[in-house]
Amino acid sequence: MVRRVAAEALGTAFLLMAVVGSGIMGERLAEGNVAIALLANSVATGAALVALILAFGSISGAHFNPVVTLADAMQGGIGWSEVPGYVAAQLTGAFCGVAAAHAMFGLPVFFASRHVRSGGALAWSEFVATFGLLAVIWGCSRARSSATSFAVGGYITAAYWFTASTSFANPAVTLARMASDTFAGIRPADAPAFIVAQLAATGVAVFFFRWLLPGQPKVSPGKV
Repeated sequence: MVRRVAAEALGTAFLLMAVVGSGIMGERLAEGNVAIALLANSVATGAALVALILAFGSISGAHFNPVVTLADAMQGGIGWSEVPGYVAAQLTGAFCGVAAAHAMFGLPVFFASRHVRSGGALAWSEFVATFGLLAVIWGCSRARSSATSFAVGGYITAAYWFTASTSFANPAVTLARMASDTFAGIRPADAPAFIVAQLAATGVAVFFFRWLLPGQPKVSPGKV
């Protein structure tokens, strides 16, 4: 369990380094072109996810995301007693990743974001993004587990572009990005709606896939 928790913390830290660091780099190099900055941010995040899932999947399942951990526990993939350790590791790793990314670019360790991401459309986007992420994980892990890392990385890269919220789909990522007043940040006042939407999508996804795949064993929904 200690090794699994350590893997979740380290993997989540590197995920946030990719999200925040590529956002900073993309914004600096794009010189005001938001589309180019978003392209850099999405490609770097998707590629990092593939690499991190491949690196840590055999240790902890490479969740890096509280909603994946909750869905896994609801399906009997891991015990509920393990959930607090996983979630605490993901939250700790997420904030450490933000701090590390800021340090690499000479920014304050933490500074509250002023990036406005509010409104019902963005909350709905987070519901869609999270439901879709779990759908990809479930479908691939049960049929083609070796492809899960590539499917998740590809989905997140695409979801940056087809959702209005740019697909956070992760409560730990959402909370940590409140502490980054950069391209990837989210204003603290806007984060609760994102997290509620993500958790709601998790419950719906678990219910739906229990119906859609009734003959499948209740195993871990996979990795992200």
